[in-house]
Amino acid sequence: MPQPGKVYLIPTVLSADALFTLPAYITSTIQQLKIFFVENERTARRFMKALDRTIDIDSLQLHLMNENQAPDLSLARKLLQEGRSIGVISEAGCPAIADPGQLIVQVAHSVGATVIPLVGPNSMLLALMASGMNGQNFRFVGYLPVKPPERAAALRELETVSARDKQTQLFIEAPYRNNPIIKDVLANCKNETLFCVAVDLTGPTEYIRTQSVGQWKKQEGVDFHKRPAIFLLYAQ
Repeated sequence: MPQPGKVYLIPTVLSADALFTLPAYITSTIQQLKIFFVENERTARRFMKALDRTIDIDSLQLHLMNENQAPDLSLARKLLQEGRSIGVISEAGCPAIADPGQLIVQVAHSVGATVIPLVGPNSMLLALMASGMNGQNFRFVGYLPVKPPERAAALRELETVSARDKQTQLFIEAPYRNNPIIKDVLANCKNETLFCVAVDLTGPTEYIRTQSVGQWKKQEGVDFHKRPAIFLLYAQ
């Protein structure tokens, strides 16, 4: 039985203009691998070509893993048991954080394969660093409910937990729903609660702003439609 292959968790950029955020060993790792599990084949190809134009993309195996197509875990297990290494590439930021890459990692551990997380940009940590909110006690809750009544209840619950535990609450939304969720935060949270909006992180149009809900209500022209964003809430 050969030694199991390795799983490399390969961060990608949060913005098309942010290749500078990636250390050089990301490129050298990709150059050595032939098998990848990716969220989006087109953007993965574009990303790898941006790092090294000489990479023969057509010689690579690119297997999909996204909300519409679960990763082929049987294939991943077979490849690792054969001693073949796998790269995992998220759509943006760090793989296995709020994406299906975690399933490949679970398979790797089940067969005794080594998992190697590589350094790269992560929107949650970048936003938390810049928010001024509690960085010693925080929780990422992913996507909130889509239906307005349920989302309103979820926001009030996040605010209650934040106040009780002095805990920063982080959440995300599909970019085309940014404005509605901001509207819901302003409608359902207390004026003194701190709210941070962080968009286009690491990009030329990066915007990070923390102020109270009451202050946000007074701000005109708030429009973050279709801009990659992460939101943070901290109840005073």
